[in-house]
Amino acid sequence: MVTSTIPTIDLSPFVTDGDEDGKKKAMEIISLACSEYGFFQVVNHGVPLSLMSRAMELSKIFFAYPTEEKLKSVPKSGAPLPAGYNDWDARKEDVFICTPGTSFNVFPSNPPEFQKVMEELFGYFIKAGQLVESIINDCLGLPPNVLKGYNHDRSEDHMQAYHYFPATGTDNIGAAEHQDANCVTFVFQDDVGGLEVRKDSEWIRVNPAKGALVVNVGDVIQVLSNNRFKSGLHRVVRTEGKSRYSFPFFYSINRDKWIEPLSQLTREIGEPAKYRGFTHRDYGVLRMRQRTNPSRPEEKFDITHYAILT
Repeated sequence: MVTSTIPTIDLSPFVTDGDEDGKKKAMEIISLACSEYGFFQVVNHGVPLSLMSRAMELSKIFFAYPTEEKLKSVPKSGAPLPAGYNDWDARKEDVFICTPGTSFNVFPSNPPEFQKVMEELFGYFIKAGQLVESIINDCLGLPPNVLKGYNHDRSEDHMQAYHYFPATGTDNIGAAEHQDANCVTFVFQDDVGGLEVRKDSEWIRVNPAKGALVVNVGDVIQVLSNNRFKSGLHRVVRTEGKSRYSFPFFYSINRDKWIEPLSQLTREIGEPAKYRGFTHRDYGVLRMRQRTNPSRPEEKFDITHYAILT
């Protein structure tokens, strides 16, 4: 693991009109980071720091409850997503939260503020996602609002409150290396850290920065951009003697949406498409099959499954 870190970008020029130089400089940094390894951090992103702190505090309170209390909030039987408390992974536990108003959401009744705070946080994350999506749109040189018009349905977004258990002597991995299948992921983590990003064949530790959100490009943006922007490869490493708490928010896309390289970045400029089209639902099925019952141990389903070989 190397000691260099990912860039931190101040998003205030995109919130306040007039600072065109600030926007230009920020876009240059974001474009470079996205084209090389798909990760950066942002500050002045619009998510209230007090709300982030309160959400983190409430998650720690909840995860400290006895198991029998936490099991009162398990997902509903037959739900399409595991919304609620999950403890199936020996390395971590989580509360999975879908878009507010989703019928199968299950929130802990204790601590009492949990649902209110998480739903408020969810709403701010959506706004942050729309802002970053707009910036990525402009970084790719697309006409205004192309990505916004393409990806206007927010029903598939979700958030998780994670508690990673301390590392053991034989296993310090909290989440194996992977790329996210969605559009853009936001993460805020406690001061224990543990998130690492793959860059230039090295693992870079993403050092926690107060009030910052980590942003990583997902597979959907990699395909839409025709490989101009990279889906970030990352993992979570646990620390001996210390728990890790984090909140990832997945700014996603409707599962029935047809995904292929955008025409503005392919045929309209004479560039061949590097991926064949697919629905996000079909891609999700492939990834789940890999996770639960791979047909061959060496078989791995990731976004390269749809790559057009040349």
